Amino acid sequence: MTIRFGVSPIAWINDDMPELGGDTPLESVLRDVQEVGFAGVELGGKFPRDPAELQALLGRYGLALVGGWYSSNLLVQGADAEIEKLRRHLELLQAMGSKVFIIAETSNAIHGDRSRALNQSPDLNDDEWNAFGERMTKVADFIESEGLRLAYHHHLGTVVESGEELDRFLQVTGDAVGLTLDTGHASLGGIDAVSILNRYSQRVAHVHCKDVRRRVFETILGGGSSFLDGVLQGMFTVPGDGDLDFQPLFDALSKKGYSGWVIVEAEQDPALADPRAFAKIGLGTLRTHARFARLEAVQ
Repeated sequence: MTIRFGVSPIAWINDDMPELGGDTPLESVLRDVQEVGFAGVELGGKFPRDPAELQALLGRYGLALVGGWYSSNLLVQGADAEIEKLRRHLELLQAMGSKVFIIAETSNAIHGDRSRALNQSPDLNDDEWNAFGERMTKVADFIESEGLRLAYHHHLGTVVESGEELDRFLQVTGDAVGLTLDTGHASLGGIDAVSILNRYSQRVAHVHCKDVRRRVFETILGGGSSFLDGVLQGMFTVPGDGDLDFQPLFDALSKKGYSGWVIVEAEQDPALADPRAFAKIGLGTLRTHARFARLEAVQ
């Protein structure tokens, strides 16, 4: 059982809020990622989309491209239309040797809108769930036929936010639909990440490790503020700096034989939380948990 540690560039440059690190040079980010000790990085908005250019850029820093977020619209369009839309993104991931296709439904999501309160997350009725599951499964089957594993990202402010919604999603989709298990979104969505791993281990294709500051989240939720307000106020942080204990998760990853990427991710204001310093905290914390869980981490 081996894992690889990667990082999301969102702590340096936030694509949803360009005012957070938007003027940071990409090469500065990649230099930090390399020097902190990560083996790979997820795709960010500033990354070139030409495979040859991106390969050369990441090659200078010895980094793999782990994958990258893709926003689906399967509640408003069919699977065939979605497949056509995602082909360019998929081709980039294929060229870069990525193994996971991270996806989330955003057609009615509120997490990117500061005018929408986080407590107004969307819901689906039975017919919508069934159609959504059928379409997502068809997309996942296509992704699998192309050599990658679809890894659906449950997320606050979307139709797959709570434990009940995640269970429903996994029930209405086929086995080709894998999961990006995100510890921060799980915790604040009322999801027990270890329980999900124990019950759906074959569906867990990718892991995001972010920590939370629950008091900030409760203030955001109770005050009618938005997801992005929560980010600005420090709702998330890196492992080792918040409220979560990651050892049970790593023990479960070891027990279930997980092999794949574990990503440090924390949306924060880089002017308040130095991304390089916090990345060191996050990676150091997870390496310790991996060692105690007897999970081998490789470059």
